[in-house]
Formats: sequence, C-alpha cells, structure tokens
Amino acid sequence: MIAELSLVRHFTRYANRVLLRNPGAAFSTLFLPLFFLVVFTLSFGHETLSINGQQVKDTTFTLAAILVYSIAQACYTNLAVTSTIARESGLLKRIRGTPIPPRSYLLGQAVNAVQVSLLLVAVSLAVACLAFGVRFPAATLPALTITLVVGALAFSLLGLAISAAIPNADAATAVVNLSIFPLFFASNVFIPFGRLPQWFDALTQVFPVRPFSEAIKLALVPTPGSHGFDVADPLELTGWAIIGLVASVRWFRWEPRR
Repeated sequence: MIAELSLVRHFTRYANRVLLRNPGAAFSTLFLPLFFLVVFTLSFGHETLSINGQQVKDTTFTLAAILVYSIAQACYTNLAVTSTIARESGLLKRIRGTPIPPRSYLLGQAVNAVQVSLLLVAVSLAVACLAFGVRFPAATLPALTITLVVGALAFSLLGLAISAAIPNADAATAVVNLSIFPLFFASNVFIPFGRLPQWFDALTQVFPVRPFSEAIKLALVPTPGSHGFDVADPLELTGWAIIGLVASVRWFRWEPRR
C-alpha cells in the first residue's frame, strides 16, 4: 500500500512536469481561465443580473463560470487528451507490461488534474475577490469546497471514460471539446439566459455541467436562510462520477486500436 502511494506521488509529479513542458496545454489549462476571468470582468463587470433571486454584479456570474470551466478543463479535457496521447504513443501499453500497477499511473494523472484544478480555483477566487471586489459569505465555503471536490472527481472519471471513445491522438482535442463546450453554453455557464423552454431546461439538467454550475452559484450567492448547499446537485455529480468509474473500468483502453 505504501509502495503504491509512492508510485502515485511519482506519477503525479510526472504528470505535472509533462503539463508544464507542453506550452499549449499549460496555457489552455493554467492561464486561459484567468485570462477569461479578467477579460469578461473588465468587459461586463459593471452590469448586474439575478442569481438565485438576488441582484449581483456580473463579476460574480463570471467567477462561477470560470470555476466551472477551470475544473472541466483541468480534470475532463486535459485528462482525456493526455490519456489518449499516452495510449496512442504506446506509453500505457509499456506501463501495463511492467510490474507497476497500471492504476497507479491513472491515479497519479487524476490526482494531478485535481490539484491543478483546485489551484486554479484558489487563484481565480483570489483575483476575483482582491482585484474585482467579489464577495461571498464565509459560511458557504464548506459547501463550495464540497462542490468543487465532488465536481473534480466526477469530471476526472468522465475524462478517463471519454478517452475510450477517441479514435486517435489527432482527434482528441476535437472530440473532447465537442463533448463539453456545447454544454457550457446550453447550461447557462457563460451566457446568462433568461427563461428557457421547459424541455430544454430539463435536458440540460441531465448532464453534469448544469448541476455543477448551479451548485457553485448557490455557494457564491446563497438563497436567504441557506448555507449555499443543495444536496441534489452533489448527488447528481456523484452519480456521474459512478458512471465515469464504471465506464472507465469497462471500456478504458490501454493499447492503440489496430
């Protein structure tokens, strides 16, 4: 057990070095969310809108969007793309052919993704609060923390699962972005839609982005008398985590398609 934990730490450091040595991945994962936060806030931060029945600055809505995007980018997109590249390059096959438990590599990748995403969250919160004056109740910090951790776990497992559907390394970015970016816009993440058709609203609730976004907004702008926590959203994210785990165990591929 101790030896495997040591392997997980080793692969976590390895994944971090690989990320930092890839300028494109490092920029899109580490800097793009902060760039969006600054640009959107400077462009629309003076406007107000309604979140959970309360009028707040657009900056708060933007912060919630960036938190969702940061977690999804680091845990889902990055993990799916790097797993596909490792598979197609033969790295996963070589690891599986050694005495090293293959799950140690995957756990190391997932731990790194969660670490990076939570670091992005901390930096985004600091920039939004210190530079743009965003405020949220300290009492809701536990709810926000639970939501972020459960969301990071769910998107990490879903990232591993979706990699099985990616045919090759060249298609990885396109397939992953196609599977997640439409949900950002349909789930009221980047654009504050008004009333949506009932059928469309119900459809977006099925996918994990919508409950994750709503849970973060509730933690940042809690309804009166609440602690910023609605158990239904984390439960739905947990359900998606279980789906991702089952799909990963069943269909994750260690070797390239022949």
